[in-house]
Amino acid sequence: MPEPLLQLLTGPWGLVVMCALVVGDAFLVVIPGEIAVTALGAIAMSQGSPPLLAVIGLAAAAAWCGDVACYLIGRTAGVERWRWMRAPRVRAALDWARRRLSTGTATVLFTARFVPFARLAVNLVAGASRIHPPRYLGLAAVAATGWAAYQAAVGAVVAALLPGGPLLAVVVSVLVAVALGAAIDLITARRPRSRSAEADRLG
Repeated sequence: MPEPLLQLLTGPWGLVVMCALVVGDAFLVVIPGEIAVTALGAIAMSQGSPPLLAVIGLAAAAAWCGDVACYLIGRTAGVERWRWMRAPRVRAALDWARRRLSTGTATVLFTARFVPFARLAVNLVAGASRIHPPRYLGLAAVAATGWAAYQAAVGAVVAALLPGGPLLAVVVSVLVAVALGAAIDLITARRPRSRSAEADRLG
């Protein structure tokens, strides 16, 4: 890895960039927030800087801020004001989030944090449904912390197992994180279909 880039990533600016990406990831799923946290986790383990706990703590705070911002949008603007909210795919996600939140707020907020598009829908609907703010803020904090610890741990574990330097650790940890994310997406996508098929069978 080029020395200037390594200095950037191991210094405070690396944490600043990571936080910006994580906050942006709460709104736009194409922003690589997860990858940023995983990469910083790998660098923290292989280089000793930035501290791994700082990566987790700041990533959790950034994720919480992004989720709360989405909650506030849902609370103040609802989920129908803008055209993009009325797109078929978005409507389907919002309807799914509304059904899931009605069955278990804590479980849904925690699990949705790990699924990019689901977390956007869940946080918007949580705001629009006017879930009690103190309850939401507490649950969102727990979910953000668990998510940040998981993402950083993936990078740290890979870096600990691979002695090939920070570049190899970052590349492999990112590939592992993407694969795990794809697996989570596949599992969560199959569950609704399975439940729908079961409902059709019983009906």
